[in-house]
Amino acid sequence: MSQKDQASVTSTRRAIVTLLKQHGPMDAVTLASKLSLTGMAVRQHLYELQNQEVVEYEEEARPMGRPAKLWRLTSRANGWFPNGYLQLSVGLLQSIRASFGEEGLEQVLAIHNHAQKEHYNTLSEAASLSDKLQRLFELRMNEGYFAEIQEQDDGSFLFIQKHCPILDAATACNGFCRNEMELFQSVLGDHVGIERVEYLVSGDRRCTYRIMEQKLM
Repeated sequence: MSQKDQASVTSTRRAIVTLLKQHGPMDAVTLASKLSLTGMAVRQHLYELQNQEVVEYEEEARPMGRPAKLWRLTSRANGWFPNGYLQLSVGLLQSIRASFGEEGLEQVLAIHNHAQKEHYNTLSEAASLSDKLQRLFELRMNEGYFAEIQEQDDGSFLFIQKHCPILDAATACNGFCRNEMELFQSVLGDHVGIERVEYLVSGDRRCTYRIMEQKLM
């Protein structure tokens, strides 16, 4: 296979993995329609990704015909997405904890949280909650979180993060997740209620926050 052909194969497989990350489990026909490829071509890529343990499938019964294979990502797929921030590496966290104890680690997290709030302070310029969430979306996308906003019928919003670039660090130290909640509360305002309803660290496929303006009494 030529270098050009190999690059094309890699690009297609990355597109498949990205679609599964963004939209969740899908069958080969749906993936093919989104990529303008044949179902057979997509299946070939899926089976190779399965050999690499990047994807897996479960069968879903259909009213007619054979069950459909719904493809989804495995934990190995995290390696296909940004997992940066060297300063947040697990090794560094372990070294800080070993050298300075939990109190020292909390102080480092507090400094990091303060710096994030300073970086996110442009959200305060937005008048409405929807505008603030749009700016938050842009910031998180730039940091590799694969964010999405869904407005609900009751006026609340779901703020979804389909990928966490610091997942290993967050798993090793839950202070990052606690600080994320505090960060969102700080930049969106005290009049906004925030509830985490899905959590990657707990085994969910994404982190989801339900966000709603609270009525003033």
